[in-house]
Amino acid sequence: MRGQHRRKNGPVASALSPADVRAFIIENLRLEPVPGLPEIRLYAAHPGSGLGRLGASGRDDSPPYWAYNWAGGILLAKHVLNHPNIVRGRRVLDLGAGSGIVGIAARKCGASAVIAAEIDANAIVALSLNAEANDVAIEALNADILSGAPAPDVDVILAGDVFYNAELASRVLPFLTSGRQAGVVVLIGDPRRSALPLTALRLVAEYAVPDFGVGSGGDATIGGVFALEA
Repeated sequence: MRGQHRRKNGPVASALSPADVRAFIIENLRLEPVPGLPEIRLYAAHPGSGLGRLGASGRDDSPPYWAYNWAGGILLAKHVLNHPNIVRGRRVLDLGAGSGIVGIAARKCGASAVIAAEIDANAIVALSLNAEANDVAIEALNADILSGAPAPDVDVILAGDVFYNAELASRVLPFLTSGRQAGVVVLIGDPRRSALPLTALRLVAEYAVPDFGVGSGGDATIGGVFALEA
């Protein structure tokens, strides 16, 4: 799921116009329920999608993470749907939003506002389409908010699969820690990837979910939802 903050660089421009990306997604991806979460439908890749024609945001090293169901996003979406009071009436940041699954779940559960932050311009188009398909409103933010710019004013940060590697973790953890110290609730969904800072986290819940992350072919894995300690 996670397209945000994979590199140190800033926002990744698309090789195509937003209108062209939107048309491509509608014509070539399948709008279907998320595995295990029939409440949410997303445009998802399949063997005949031809995603290479989309241009991978204009870079050979920028896979379309937003077109697949990553464990971290499914974990958080499932947890929020099971416990809607986490977000009800609150302002939420979906960090590294990818497909937008987490923000969509939050809005379905009554979040007053959701900001979906993503560096991939193609993902911005995809998550906006996914929000429309689920009849929710999400503010898409195409920016690298780990770069030192002022963080959005929110009550809750939901971050799925943002501890992808050590370099990424070194940028994400200070951002999340700063938010937590300011009183923001921080929840992380992760299938315990190697860079996850477990010593700074408290396990809140575990779920069996499919994963299309590194080294996985979509098989089920037991992942966790973690709270960042103050």
